[in-house]
Amino acid sequence: MFMLETQNLTKKFGKFTALDKVNLQLREGEVFGFIGPNGAGKTTTIRVLLGILQATEGKATVFGKDAWKDAVEIHKRVAYVPGDVNLWPNLTGGEVIDLFVSLRQKSNKEKRQKLIKSFELDPSKKCRTYSKGNRQKVALVAAFASDADLYILDEPTSGLDPLMEQIFQECVAEIKAAGKSIFLSSHILQEVERLCDRVGIIREGRVVETGTLNELRHLTSIFMNVITEKPIENLAGVKGVHEIEEKHGELSFRVDSDDIGNVVSHISKFGITKLESMPPTLEELFMRHYGA
Repeated sequence: MFMLETQNLTKKFGKFTALDKVNLQLREGEVFGFIGPNGAGKTTTIRVLLGILQATEGKATVFGKDAWKDAVEIHKRVAYVPGDVNLWPNLTGGEVIDLFVSLRQKSNKEKRQKLIKSFELDPSKKCRTYSKGNRQKVALVAAFASDADLYILDEPTSGLDPLMEQIFQECVAEIKAAGKSIFLSSHILQEVERLCDRVGIIREGRVVETGTLNELRHLTSIFMNVITEKPIENLAGVKGVHEIEEKHGELSFRVDSDDIGNVVSHISKFGITKLESMPPTLEELFMRHYGA
């Protein structure tokens, strides 16, 4: 059983199709990165999974339960952080955290205090005085202080400075180490690349690719730097080689993943003294779908 799963999930608003046959699975103990630009359908997918929106077609389940019909039961085991947090203006941050944590069956006061300190949050202030970043911290502390089975995080670091992003990443790593499952929606590619076991790329309401980073890297080429004892002959004629540049006796070029073996075999004939290869980043994979 998957922690959450969608099968041909479709959501229409009038004639506009926000989600078009979306298929996703999240395994137990996994961090799944759901990436795409604003408007691609990330938040709509999450709202269907949380039972806030009803699917037009298809199926969405969490813990094997129907996301719409069993939403109340599902929420007892889920911690959710939205990308734009709205809080009760007359309550303090600490009161809001306690309210959210009390909705879970289990909570940890010691962990709550540790998180408040780590995120440098003043819980005694009224929520109306908080900046966007501090409102985000309240939601993150409330979520991470809860003993949930599934954490659904929708652009969770929106408004946080780089130091707080680092704290967030440490919290995610701790939750993962405890065997919990995390569904992370983000457009911060470095964040997803650092944290996630698998990635799904959504474009205009459709999931265009899903897999581990290694599985997705076949989609694009690898960057190579080479120095050889003798000049490499006919490199441009080798299948899969692109964008050849020479600088100070060093050649740099891109190689299609499927042709790496042939390229290395060719250049080895000229006496390799230096060979560096760099796999594509998630950003390059992402731009393959959105660059056009």
